[in-house]
Amino acid sequence: MGSKKLHNTNSAIKINTGVSKPCALNTIAANKYKSFNRRYLSVDEYTSGILRGDRAILSKAITLIESSLLDHQANAQELIKSCLPYAGNSIRIGITGVPGVGKSTFIEAMGKFLIKNGRKIAVLAIDPSSSKTNGSILGDKTRMEELSKESNAFIRPTPSSGSLGGVARKTRESIILCEAAGFDTIIVETVGVGQSETEVHSMVDFFLLLMLAGAGDELQGIKRGIMEMADAIIIHKADGDNINRAQLSLSEIKNAIHLFHPSESGWITTADHCSSLTNDGIDRIWKTILEYINVTKSNNFFFKHRTSQSLRVFHQALNQKMIGLMYEQSSFKRKIKQKEEEVSNGKQSAYTAAQELFEMFVKEISV
Repeated sequence: MGSKKLHNTNSAIKINTGVSKPCALNTIAANKYKSFNRRYLSVDEYTSGILRGDRAILSKAITLIESSLLDHQANAQELIKSCLPYAGNSIRIGITGVPGVGKSTFIEAMGKFLIKNGRKIAVLAIDPSSSKTNGSILGDKTRMEELSKESNAFIRPTPSSGSLGGVARKTRESIILCEAAGFDTIIVETVGVGQSETEVHSMVDFFLLLMLAGAGDELQGIKRGIMEMADAIIIHKADGDNINRAQLSLSEIKNAIHLFHPSESGWITTADHCSSLTNDGIDRIWKTILEYINVTKSNNFFFKHRTSQSLRVFHQALNQKMIGLMYEQSSFKRKIKQKEEEVSNGKQSAYTAAQELFEMFVKEISV
């Protein structure tokens, strides 16, 4: 170790130069992490990682398909195409209910039960986005802390980004990737009950509605149409002093179910109560889901329903492309601006302006 004396040569004090402080991190590991975390993978790397069940790569792949960048979108579609042959072998469950009903708590209890029974669970939890900032809390991994530690569970919080019904725009593609990664049970947790819960219903096999007992109006403002879409209605938090109220609410729900129109699936909506705190009823609900799958597969509704879901996505995507084509035409943008001003100034009704723009667009593309 080197040393140097002070300017006073008569002093016996000397200052040691010392040694440089080592890096607190393993630089080799840190550089590997940075390289993996920052660089974009190829479609083949994404695909191979997903097929071997690599959850880190699965997360990056979902981030890719959520991206709005054109280059990312192109790669995302290639990735979905490569994973599609390995998808479709899961049970897709939609969970909905009013805020505060305990959707995340229920999913954690159900997920832990299913993992103990040998299943692999992927939870696509949709968080509401702010209409002002587009920000999102993304707190589902915090709310499902125990489930997130399980090696056979994958939890992906996703901002709804203002999408219809609170369902993220790319949730359907995320389902495909999760299925290709070997998850045999996909749970989609929605923001809450609203007029557009049909979006949830259009991407899952089994639609489950959670309700609370003793919350005033037993229907809690839930529209009858949403209740009729549900394959099972569950009174949640049926524990402690709430058990009697839960049983009373369950009786009222069962009476209401008799008024529902017959389902195309041949399945009669069931009602039950459960507690995620005591796990009472969790096994019964899973048994109901399996029974529904068996019934709908035996009468072929299960497969027809999935086909109709795919066709619905096709038509939605086609409509979006056609609308995008109209708005991307540089010459047409000026006409849209002109019509906007006419509508704003009250010179023309919105419907008439839209009709005229559409007719102009048809003439342009037919030339």
